[in-house]
Amino acid sequence: MVTMEKGIFRSVTGQKLDRRLWKGEGTPKAVIQLVHGMAEHIDRYDAPARALAEAGFVVVGHTHLGHGGKADTLGHFGKEHGWQNLIDDVHSLRLATQNYYPGVPYFILGHSMGSFVTRCYLMEHSDGLAGAILSGTGYFSHGKVTSGLAVSNLVCLFGGAEKPSPLINKLAFSSSNKAFAPARTEFDWLTRRNDVVDQYIGDPFCGFLFTGAGYRDMFRGLRRLNHVKDLSLVRKDLPILLFSGDHDPVGAMGTGVNKVAQQFRDAGVKDVTVKLYEGGRHEMFNEENASEVYADVAAWVNAHLPKASV
Repeated sequence: MVTMEKGIFRSVTGQKLDRRLWKGEGTPKAVIQLVHGMAEHIDRYDAPARALAEAGFVVVGHTHLGHGGKADTLGHFGKEHGWQNLIDDVHSLRLATQNYYPGVPYFILGHSMGSFVTRCYLMEHSDGLAGAILSGTGYFSHGKVTSGLAVSNLVCLFGGAEKPSPLINKLAFSSSNKAFAPARTEFDWLTRRNDVVDQYIGDPFCGFLFTGAGYRDMFRGLRRLNHVKDLSLVRKDLPILLFSGDHDPVGAMGTGVNKVAQQFRDAGVKDVTVKLYEGGRHEMFNEENASEVYADVAAWVNAHLPKASV
């Protein structure tokens, strides 16, 4: 039987954030820390978390700064060091969780924006991890990131730092639904499941616009992902799984996912696996074949447990 424990997690900024922990019965084989995506919250991961807990893992995660019911301003990470605060919060939760489960293999799983946070996190804290999983990630060229950052800086300069930015949102997501025309909603690119899309639209803590500063912080984070020097800091023997739908616009229909995988390989990481699901869109945990995805993730984690833990 799986139980879900609700708690409070203190951000490095001092702000209180929601924390969730799912666990089954008996000694866990591993801990999997979830890092959620943009404009959502940790409670959207109840189904995959329960499935992974049933498979023998403890699953833990928190709602980011600027997200969920405790956010001062939705889509705003803070006045300074916004992206780094996200990374530091992930590490703080990891350390706190490891205190409860000392010696248990530890994996980190980031989705979408959470995968970008995770990729930066691996540049700083890959030591001690048993593996990393990236869901719905993507590759963004230096030119695109530089342009996005320039627009974000201008929006902030003209008073939009703490205000929702329809302009940047349109620039970032206007083409997301292009492959799915005629689209039923503006979020059809998330998943083929209409019920999930409708739940997302009906959730007041999903789909909101980022502020100018929120976008600026994210583009600053994306800029780091293409730095060869930073990528070289990722532990070379760290196993990494990347999975996505082959119809995910964030991953350029699979092309961007493979580019990210090649970046890790070029940086010397030896065990990099890519899994693309036919017909799947951005949120494979919420797709028609979600149970297959849960099982594949569990199987990959099991295959990468340290031998003494098997």
